[in-house]
Amino acid sequence: MSGGSFVLIKARIATMAAPAGYGLVEDGAVAVADGRIQFAGRRGDLPHAFARWPQIDLEGRLVTPALIDCHTHLVYGGSRAREFEQRLEGATYAEIAAAGGGILSTVRATRAASAERLTAEALPRLDALLAEGAGTVEIKSGYGLDLDGELKMLRVARDLARHRRVRIRTTFLGAHALPPEFAGRADDYIDFLCREVLPAAHAEGLVDAVDAFCEGIAFSIAQTRRMFEAAKALGLPVKIHAEQLSNLGGAALAARFEALSADHVEYLDEAGVAAMAAAGTVATLLPGAFYALRETQMPPVERLRGAGVPIALSTDCNPGTSPVTSLLLMLNMGCTLFRLTPSEALAGITINAARALGLAEETGSIEAGKAADLAVFDVEDPAELAYRIGFNPLHSRYLEGTPA
Repeated sequence: MSGGSFVLIKARIATMAAPAGYGLVEDGAVAVADGRIQFAGRRGDLPHAFARWPQIDLEGRLVTPALIDCHTHLVYGGSRAREFEQRLEGATYAEIAAAGGGILSTVRATRAASAERLTAEALPRLDALLAEGAGTVEIKSGYGLDLDGELKMLRVARDLARHRRVRIRTTFLGAHALPPEFAGRADDYIDFLCREVLPAAHAEGLVDAVDAFCEGIAFSIAQTRRMFEAAKALGLPVKIHAEQLSNLGGAALAARFEALSADHVEYLDEAGVAAMAAAGTVATLLPGAFYALRETQMPPVERLRGAGVPIALSTDCNPGTSPVTSLLLMLNMGCTLFRLTPSEALAGITINAARALGLAEETGSIEAGKAADLAVFDVEDPAELAYRIGFNPLHSRYLEGTPA
């Protein structure tokens, strides 16, 4: 996958390697060889050993790490546009789910779809993310909710990297909703996931992390704990959908398992923030879902910031509650809705998103030794990426040193 040796010159580099801010380097250079960054800094400090390599003049353009979407449900069947209308007519997310809509309607469509159809429908969504500079995308299962369906989703997600130049991370989310065949038997379903489905997916090499939806309309703290114990027994890191609609203490539970991230967290309390800070768990904020559901409970950004909890942003691309395929839009929403600064928002889709996937040593910032995953934008000020709406200034994208 890696390309040859070259140097990007006359660049403004948002390294995202600084403890705070962009880590902006004026008149910068990035030397790349064998897919890795060899040097990133001022052009005047470029080591002589790199000076004779082929040079690409960026004419003052901004270079950032390739963007990272760290929470998506990109692979699914069907559409839930009618539910959008129902919510506008006054129905709540919980009411739609109780009537057989919501996640279960997507489960029916996903189970019925072939792997080929799921791939064909997922690729345009993936292309939209890549067109804005994404280099890494996480994709969850959770619309199969049986052995065959979950494996099918994970295989499709992995296979997308064969069709496009992108790094894919797959997350097992069997504990997303209770399937109809297990109605009234949630504990039995968790047993089924832990004993049969997760081990089969792991044995096939399809799982990078394990997630669970810990919420009143989904799974309890006790059920989520069992899911996490099964994950840890297989040596897999965990993540959680938590505190989206209420505060069950899911984020604090996840932190006890040293979770990579706790996602949504609108109802996160002080104890949850403290637990996440102590564990190094990332808070992944999902403004697309907040917007689509017309929520009013803000995530506790000030508390997270004060406690030093890393904050990531993601599209939460899914058919029901966040039909979003734009990380640049998430920058704007993160700032406008959640009052992040533009530099915090950009960190949220680069270095902190990498942390949320356990990839911070590989990608997410522009530093020597890391993969040369880069996005080049036709802007001068990094804040412009968050400021503008409906405008894509991407000039070029590199994945492991190769134009993508």
